Amino acid sequence: MASLDTKRLSLAFPSRPDLVQQIQAAAAQSPAHTQLFNDISSYVCDQFLADNTSEPAQKRRRVDGGDEAAHQTNGTALPARQAATAAAAATAATKKANGSAGAASDDLSAAAAEPVLLEVKDISVSIPQRKKYDLCFTEHYLYARTANTTAPVPGIVYAWRDIEHVFYLPVPEKAQVQYNYILFPRGAALAALSKPPSSAAPTTAAPTPPPPPAAEPLVFTVGAGAPKPGSIGGPSAGLAASVSDSYATLFHWAIEGQLRAVQNVYLADKSTVIVAADPKAFHSAARQPFRPAEKAVHVRAFRGSKDGYLFFLPTGILWAFKKPLLFLPLDRIVAVSYTNVLQRTFNIVVEVDVGGSEGGAAGGENDDDSNGNEEIEFGMLDQEDYNGISEMYVQRHRLQDRSMAERRKAKRELVENARGEKAGAGGDGDGSDGANDTNGANGDAAHGGGQEDDGLTELQRAEQQLQDEEDEGEEDYDPGSDGDSNGSGSSSEEEDEDGDEEDEDEEGGD
Repeated sequence: MASLDTKRLSLAFPSRPDLVQQIQAAAAQSPAHTQLFNDISSYVCDQFLADNTSEPAQKRRRVDGGDEAAHQTNGTALPARQAATAAAAATAATKKANGSAGAASDDLSAAAAEPVLLEVKDISVSIPQRKKYDLCFTEHYLYARTANTTAPVPGIVYAWRDIEHVFYLPVPEKAQVQYNYILFPRGAALAALSKPPSSAAPTTAAPTPPPPPAAEPLVFTVGAGAPKPGSIGGPSAGLAASVSDSYATLFHWAIEGQLRAVQNVYLADKSTVIVAADPKAFHSAARQPFRPAEKAVHVRAFRGSKDGYLFFLPTGILWAFKKPLLFLPLDRIVAVSYTNVLQRTFNIVVEVDVGGSEGGAAGGENDDDSNGNEEIEFGMLDQEDYNGISEMYVQRHRLQDRSMAERRKAKRELVENARGEKAGAGGDGDGSDGANDTNGANGDAAHGGGQEDDGLTELQRAEQQLQDEEDEGEEDYDPGSDGDSNGSGSSSEEEDEDGDEEDEDEEGGD
């Protein structure tokens, strides 16, 4: 039985000691795979050796410098690599395997083979891995690498052609102004919602293997100021100096330039490549605790047990910054509804079409909708933000509001729950009557029955109705009654009056 070559394994993955430890543990549990691990380590080492010895680094830098001078006259954002290298990379790209591991390995090798055009050091990456890295721009790839190394970090390699969405958003609840860049690769926006294809229908054809999982989005944070001196390197550092007044101008220039240079099909027809939040289009009514003078463009919410933030953007709704990130494009949103409406919070449910997404249940059954729709619920939104979400976003973008039934039910539950806490000994009659009254009022409100000009929202009307019913209950309360909710106090008074009249008649008869 072969033993694990730990020395070669460490050389193959110098920047991933955690991966080395996992491989060692796996080899200890399954000695039969030891030879496989040794072969993988040898292959990776041989690839890195071939890449590093195929062309001297100084020669590559001189060639890249010549390309830079040529492309400055053409107006290209970053200098292109040599034609021969580009052809080799294109050939390698066409031979990518269908499996996720094979595709990631090919991207890793291809990115490592390309010369770095621009390098920005000491950037805080939070997803996929929370650590400071150097971000490297090549003609076809964006990747991260640890300081003082030359190899890309596995799992943080992105092909420019595969980037589908790019966002630039302020980091919430920070005393110091910071911004996050979020890059979604192809298929990652709805990856957390995609369901496996249905296997209920029998077929005689060979089973199709499931598609590989989408790569995780890239999220990195930059400050509002300018990059530190010496933090920008690479052949394009001279070009970048003119746009390095801030991290935002630097990264906007580099990212947009590379996406347009490779003719990215997802962003080619969009006037704005990097989408940012606009406080004029949407902002939260709640004040920020650290920067109260600045309007917040996010809404705090929960998805299950995870707290995070909702950004209502011109192109869709983004849930961040807890894994898994989720972006719901406007053209995928089927409807919006509001549930669990309480005095201070409410929930929002977004119905999304996932039938056509990668890995989705196209043409099959799923738990929510036979047409491939799925509902995502975000909870505990502050009620102050209801008007902003409903009027500034849902109505402006003409999204279908299916919350009428849910809203009536939520308001009825609000009334019944509040009354149930005070009912105690007997409130079934009043509770049912209150529910019926609430249904009637809600029905009128839903159809605009005389309440369009009162200046109140649906939620405010529900609260006002609850207060009115509580006031009526206090007025009808009779301390001498036996607690019957169906008018027992008034019945007792009538019996007493009848008794007094009978006594007077008897006295008159005497």
